[in-house]
Amino acid sequence: MSSDDAVKPVPYARRRPTGEGSSSSGSSHRKRAKFLHNFNDVGEDGFDSSCEVEGEGECDESDVAKVEDQGVKMDLTEDLLHMVFSFLDPPNLCKAARVCTQWRTASAHEDFWRTLNFKDRYISLEEFEDMCRRYPRATAVSISGATISSLVMKAISSLRNLEVLTLGKGHIPDGFFHALEDCSMLKRLSINDATLGSGIQEISITHYRMCHLQITKCRVMRIAVRCPQLETMSLKRSNVAQAVLNCPLLHELDIGSCHKLPDSAIRSAATSCPQLVSLDVSNCSCVSDETLREVSFSCANLSFLDASYCPNVSLESVRLPMLTVLKLHSCEGITSSSMAAIAHSSLLEVLELDNCSLLTSVSLDLPLLRNIRLVHCRKLADLDLRTIMLSSMVMSNCPALRQINITSNSLQKLAIPKQDSLTTLALQCQSLQEVDLSECESLTNSVCDVFSNGGGCPMLKLLTLDNCENLTSIRFISTSLVSLSLGGCRAITNLELSCPKLEKVILDGCNHLERASFCPVGLLSLNLGICPKLNILSIEAPFMVSLELKGCGVLSEVFINCPLLTSLDASFCSELTDDCLSATTASCPLIESLILMSCRLIGSKGLDSLCSLPNLTVLDLSYTFLVDLQPVFEFCSQLEVLKLQACKSLSDTSLEPLYKGGALPALQELDLSHGTLCQSAIDELLVCCTNLRRVSLNGCENVHDLKWGCSHGQVDVSPALKIPYGVSSHENVLESSQESTCLLQNLNCVGCTNIIKVEIPSRAHCLNLLFLNLSLSRNLKEVNITCLNLCFLNLSNCSSLEILRLDCPRLISLFLQSCSIDGEAVEAAISKCNMLETLDVRFCQKISSTSVARFRTSCSSLKRIFSNLSN
Repeated sequence: MSSDDAVKPVPYARRRPTGEGSSSSGSSHRKRAKFLHNFNDVGEDGFDSSCEVEGEGECDESDVAKVEDQGVKMDLTEDLLHMVFSFLDPPNLCKAARVCTQWRTASAHEDFWRTLNFKDRYISLEEFEDMCRRYPRATAVSISGATISSLVMKAISSLRNLEVLTLGKGHIPDGFFHALEDCSMLKRLSINDATLGSGIQEISITHYRMCHLQITKCRVMRIAVRCPQLETMSLKRSNVAQAVLNCPLLHELDIGSCHKLPDSAIRSAATSCPQLVSLDVSNCSCVSDETLREVSFSCANLSFLDASYCPNVSLESVRLPMLTVLKLHSCEGITSSSMAAIAHSSLLEVLELDNCSLLTSVSLDLPLLRNIRLVHCRKLADLDLRTIMLSSMVMSNCPALRQINITSNSLQKLAIPKQDSLTTLALQCQSLQEVDLSECESLTNSVCDVFSNGGGCPMLKLLTLDNCENLTSIRFISTSLVSLSLGGCRAITNLELSCPKLEKVILDGCNHLERASFCPVGLLSLNLGICPKLNILSIEAPFMVSLELKGCGVLSEVFINCPLLTSLDASFCSELTDDCLSATTASCPLIESLILMSCRLIGSKGLDSLCSLPNLTVLDLSYTFLVDLQPVFEFCSQLEVLKLQACKSLSDTSLEPLYKGGALPALQELDLSHGTLCQSAIDELLVCCTNLRRVSLNGCENVHDLKWGCSHGQVDVSPALKIPYGVSSHENVLESSQESTCLLQNLNCVGCTNIIKVEIPSRAHCLNLLFLNLSLSRNLKEVNITCLNLCFLNLSNCSSLEILRLDCPRLISLFLQSCSIDGEAVEAAISKCNMLETLDVRFCQKISSTSVARFRTSCSSLKRIFSNLSN
């Protein structure tokens, strides 16, 4: 157990039977029990209230008796209890002591209390003496605070089995060091943040069994240590000015940050320990090469050296052949000449050279080197490492670095981002799998050879070259590459990838890419819509299912061979021709979604190629100049979504096969927004295409009044939606719905400026209609709707609206923003909407705050009313 382990003594004084020592009065017994109880309930973060006893915190015989009277009694053999309690930590032992007298006695056994921790706790001398008497076989004690001087003397005189002693935050008298030799079993002594002796005189520590000595942040001028068995010693951050060591077996010495220790004293201390293996002289500004050279002669087995922040160290004349770990952070004397000395340490495994500001080049051939750090080496320009065991390299903020040459069989990850001057990279790394060279702005196109087949990285899987703005032409041929990131490489104009295992490529910000070839690649999806200047594209991807070319406005030559492709978005590819489309559909027969919005060169020949797509379900031909849609009706029998926004070249008869010939029987969504179809064609579509679920007529100027179910031929729509039982007031509607097959659910007529009146009576049987959007129809004056299942109605910005009649028992949301309707009309309209939750009447100038208050009375289900009026 280490000296820092905090094992606490038993919380209750053990009851002495008659004849066992001297008895004390009842009050003194309770006083001691109260102290021990509170002492042991202190954890690392303070008192544990769960361990406190009710009342004043005392726990004497009467308390335990009360528990036993309540029937809580465990009658176990002492050996069994001892075995069980040996698995408990001190807090749980304290809790177990409250169960009964037997458990309290068992938990007080000295086997469980070998370590007494009084760190950062007040304890009087009387209480400490009592603890020492009760546990004379304690092996570890921790003491700190103002009373340390008297307590520590008592500890070393009373506890003859003491092996670990930890002291701190106080004054330790000279007498302690004189009496220390009498504590014959002591093996570890730790003193932290204390004043030794008077602070200005020499302290002598002599002990023949001590193995570990730690004196940190202590105030002492001179120290002499004579411990023939001592193995490790630390004087870190102490203000010692002289240290004399007579420790022939010492193998670990830490005198880091001992700023007052002169070079000669360091040399004398280190060279007097011939078995030294580890030496820490970091932040000792006086250390010189001469001292380290003497140490290398006297300590032939030295394997660890930390000389960080030692400005006088250059190592040029120092040879440390057994060194395995070398740390030289912020050593101003380390230069390229120092590398020759480091190269003699052929067993070196760890090398740290952070902030060596004068280091210009590093060239090392160290077969066992595993880890190297080169951070903030401002003048480092060349790095040449021939280290077959290198597995970790940390390198950053070396702005002058121009060239890197690494040979390693163990390196798997290389991250050297933001090296602005890096131009040349040579790697022979057989196990390298991940490389990050992001923001290396000076890298040239030659980097492609490094990471292609034969370039020295046969296992490379992930390559990041983000924001390498000097790259113009990328060509990778790799059988291992899985992920490639070129985000922000704005100068790239040509990209050729022949990487059959490539699954991910990032091209965000490659705004000037003109030619791209992916043959072959293992990509599942690819987005090239962020490359607006792309004009030549070739893709061979046997596993690709999704390809997005949206916005490639100058793309004119396309070769796509993706037999598993199911989704192709070529929106705004205004130069895409019929020949390209025909070739693509022939090589990608599984396409299900084809987006050709604004592909202005696509004509009848291109549509004829749809015969190769038997699975096509989504087709977008919006903003094209198509006149004849016959190939669509003939070949796309599985089509479910057809978008024809702003196809103003279509005639009134272009869609006749839909509503007269029964074409596209699976069609569910039709978008004719901003089109020029006449009112009669639209009416017949809505009547005859009974499978349509969603229709969009936004901005259609030819859409006039919607009067469904009227006698003079307007639309008679009867959607079919399952209606819950028990709605007796609409039984006639339910009966009619059983005969209906029309499935329209969503109708959008946004911005239809010629609509003046909308009338949907109950005889229209619109049982499936759920969403109706008439917003921005500025000439709409009257709305009269009776619809059982309508749940969303948007009449926002219908500035002429004056009459609103609703019989929609399932309406949930009603939007009337910026309408000219008055409060009384709204109140009457919502009175039959028994499930209405949201009402928006913002900017309705004819609606007053009083009207808003009445809305809740008219419709009790309202939860939200949006209004710009104060209540």
